[in-house]
Amino acid sequence: MPKRIAIFGGSFNPPGKHHAAIAVRLAQEFDEVRVIPCGPRPDKPEADNSVPSVYRAALADLVFGGLAGVTVDLSDFEQETFTRNHELQRRWEGDGELWHVVGADLVVGGAKGESLIQRVWAKGGELWEQANFAVLKRPGYVLEPGDVPPRGRVVEMVVEGSSTEIRERLSHGKCVRELVPPRAEAYLARYGLYRAPVPGTWARGTLEGVRFFLQADAANPKARELTALLDGRHVGAEEAGFINVIGGDGAMLRSIREHWRKRLPFFGVNAGHLGFLLNGPEQVMAQEFPPSDVIFRQMPMLFLEFEDEEGRRHPAHGFNDSWLERATSQSAWLEITVNHVRRIPKLVCDGALVATAAGSTAYARSMGAPPLLADTPAWLLVGSNVLQPSHWRSALLSPDTTVEIRNIDPKHRPVQAYVDGLSMGRVVALHARLSRAAAAELVFCASHDMAEKIAAIQFGASL
Repeated sequence: MPKRIAIFGGSFNPPGKHHAAIAVRLAQEFDEVRVIPCGPRPDKPEADNSVPSVYRAALADLVFGGLAGVTVDLSDFEQETFTRNHELQRRWEGDGELWHVVGADLVVGGAKGESLIQRVWAKGGELWEQANFAVLKRPGYVLEPGDVPPRGRVVEMVVEGSSTEIRERLSHGKCVRELVPPRAEAYLARYGLYRAPVPGTWARGTLEGVRFFLQADAANPKARELTALLDGRHVGAEEAGFINVIGGDGAMLRSIREHWRKRLPFFGVNAGHLGFLLNGPEQVMAQEFPPSDVIFRQMPMLFLEFEDEEGRRHPAHGFNDSWLERATSQSAWLEITVNHVRRIPKLVCDGALVATAAGSTAYARSMGAPPLLADTPAWLLVGSNVLQPSHWRSALLSPDTTVEIRNIDPKHRPVQAYVDGLSMGRVVALHARLSRAAAAELVFCASHDMAEKIAAIQFGASL
């Protein structure tokens, strides 16, 4: 039997307990539930723009991410698009038997060909006759049997709720505890979502009494020593409120790469050298751990696509940086395009790099770029050992900028790609921008926040 997949799309702006209950109910009826938060809708241009997609993506993961049999697809957010149901049907029909989840209000009038699906949806008439529909019916709602699509089935619901009510309560500063899961409630409060016109990127708070999932660099003797001080105090990722990373910046980058979709804050403890993304080791040795006075910082991530010789693109995300560098003894010849405008026809260099504000203190800094403040709404494009054009070294980019770094001569001057130090092999081009869906929360002790670390770098002080 083919796998039965329920496609559960919606604005989820924001998602609440009632959405989670629907997903759980669907998971009882189907083998898999794919939740698809939609991007900008042309029919409702004002509906989904009050909160940037990167926050809405985090909320979707927080509400649906831990549910058995449920996956969250963030591609609409990442591509800033609205994928219609007929496009989802075509994209995933090879994966199994697809069932489109719709509310009962969308099928009313179906017997006469007057339902919203038949009248308004793109290719709605075709879908009505050929596709499978799971029709959600609220308690007490009267649905005429003839209005159910030919290949439809009714799924009875027992939970009420609405995103509108959640938004209205938040906008008036009211409690939403009974409407959203605890971690989503904390996240909404932390960044002032649906309250302030512009959401915050950092907030002061506490980790006191919060249980943590431990990630330690087992190859690092100092990390093993610090880990021993926390023996028996950590829990599994499913029960944790944050991830405690013990090691160097590399250990933090690995943990972010593996666990950012858990949407747990990362609190790092330095057992390496610089430890720019981490707190001092004295935090673990202190009696008060987890610390009570901390700063949460939501940091953007990179959305990257690496193009191979056949023109295929392979997506990835990065936290610090991504770069192309020469793979042989010959210099690289690269073409730099920014926002679809060719800015540097021929960059003769060892390589070129893009970096977030967090990554500006790492490889980008060693290449001569200035460090950016943690909450700077910008990112960097940097050249490595640039020979031509001789005047160019780096560029500051706005958050909505797109960058393409293309190898002019891949046959004779091949380049290899890296993301946060991880090799991606040989490629012919790198396409990069700040992600619209991926972000990571880093936590710092308030007395030694990332902003203080950057100030120390700028003024030559020791970290």
